[in-house]
Amino acid sequence: MNHDDHPHVHRIHRSGWLRAAVLGANDGLVSTASLVMGVAAAQADHKAVLLSGVAGLFAGAMSMAAGEFVSVSSQADTVQADLETERLAIEDNEEFERAELAEIYRGRGLTPELARQVAEQLMDHDALDAHARDELGIVEWNGARPTQAAIASAVAFAVGAAFPLLVVALGPLDQVLWRVPVSTLCFLAILGAVSARAGGAPTLKAALRVTVLGGLAMAVTAAVGALFGTTVS
Repeated sequence: MNHDDHPHVHRIHRSGWLRAAVLGANDGLVSTASLVMGVAAAQADHKAVLLSGVAGLFAGAMSMAAGEFVSVSSQADTVQADLETERLAIEDNEEFERAELAEIYRGRGLTPELARQVAEQLMDHDALDAHARDELGIVEWNGARPTQAAIASAVAFAVGAAFPLLVVALGPLDQVLWRVPVSTLCFLAILGAVSARAGGAPTLKAALRVTVLGGLAMAVTAAVGALFGTTVS
């Protein structure tokens, strides 16, 4: 079959880096916007508001990168440990593992005879790969890539955080409390729609989800900042 005749496109291979990038950009937008709004609501001057946002950008980007690297590395370690356990099980009792694989295929609807034949052929071809895929659910597209995820998260966070910082830098302080949330909500809606489109999901639902949750986070932070500013004044 000609590849051009294939009627549909799968997007699951994008899930790893797309999740990290969307999470980073969303966190950068919401956390930085919330931070500068909270500081502005506490009656700080323009320089302090901008400085707090810049500090939040760098701290957040590094934190996202470190957290993502540790998280995905732990996932990779778990996968490797499971693969090693399965490899030893195959070496110790190959017949049992062959029967186990055949049982999996029977559970998916194959006849006992066909399930046994499929298990035998796959075991002869690559026993560990067959068990990794069909028993453990480990396949190529969900392989953990710690460095890729860490870089994607850090860069995406910095890009997301840059938008509210630009709004603060280019506008007067007395307009921060309405310009930042309005622009951030617009950016969040665009981010939600773009990420949904890249992943093949409904765009409106994704845009509404990130916009509502982001707006709630900014409202709570601004309220806390205003309360704190009034208390210490």
